[in-house]
Amino acid sequence: MNDRLLRALRREPVDRTPVWFMRQAGRYLSEYRELRGDRDILEAVREPEVAVELTLQPLRRMPLDAAVVFADIMVPIDAVGIGVRIEPGVGPVVDDPIRDAAGVARLRPLEPETDEPHALEAIRLLRKELSVPLIGFAGGPFTLASYLVEGGPSRDHARTKAMMLEDPGAWASLMDALAGIARAHLLAQAEAGAKVVQLFDSWAGALSPEDYEASVLPWSRRVLEDLPVPSIHFGVGTGELLGPMAGAGSNAIGVDWRVPLDRAWERIGHDRAIQGNLDPAVCTASWSAVERAATRVLERAGARAGHVFNLGHGVLPNTPVENLQRLVDLVHERTARADG
Repeated sequence: MNDRLLRALRREPVDRTPVWFMRQAGRYLSEYRELRGDRDILEAVREPEVAVELTLQPLRRMPLDAAVVFADIMVPIDAVGIGVRIEPGVGPVVDDPIRDAAGVARLRPLEPETDEPHALEAIRLLRKELSVPLIGFAGGPFTLASYLVEGGPSRDHARTKAMMLEDPGAWASLMDALAGIARAHLLAQAEAGAKVVQLFDSWAGALSPEDYEASVLPWSRRVLEDLPVPSIHFGVGTGELLGPMAGAGSNAIGVDWRVPLDRAWERIGHDRAIQGNLDPAVCTASWSAVERAATRVLERAGARAGHVFNLGHGVLPNTPVENLQRLVDLVHERTARADG
């Protein structure tokens, strides 16, 4: 097996920097659009053979160093009976939001083998197909909470913050429940065959460092502690939270494009791996623009041990596949090391 990703996450020497892309299975691929059709993502995930095929498609196009299972962070929320749907162009929508202790009581513990067998079957099938590590993932407690409290995507997360600040008891109960669901989901994926897991706390960047440390970090730490496989912790707009996020216990921190990679690494500490951080929008531009920006990321990484090349968020749907193919080759060629 190609173990570059695993070695990089352990900060061990590699023959070249590993590359994978968040949302690498997605609508920028014509074959993805054809297979998924009009299926809701949660519907597609319920069909293991479809999830397997969508996971494998990008690896047929380019020599990526990891596969990421086709799924969604709302899969375990749907699995425990909370009504959620993924609306095209909108995202997760919850028709009956959770905004008080009575609402929190609707969340029950996740029993993965019973509640989401299709998700685990996809991983077991993929394990037989892959020659690179498979990445499983879960939504971070705050990000899951934001969808449940707001009822859908939000620009300001006002209701979520209000609940967090005005009803700390209900907030703690909500975070307890979501941390338990996220951890059970990650552990089950690792047991099924995922070699790496990523915790997407995508919207944690909406918080101040003080609120993050008091009202989110303890639960993120609970999800990530003592996992049986290497872990990556990622959020968007988290430049001021990178230090506290590193304290949650993951092997690597994923960073977006807003903080130069070397500066982000200083905040995280060079005793930890880092993932990132090319702006996804750059990949929709000309190849020369992509090449310049990717070269800057590699220069800031400085060939230090522990760099995983990725975008600063997911691949955008209008990204030319040729740009991603050339990007993978560029990273591998520019970072080739004879002593790796």
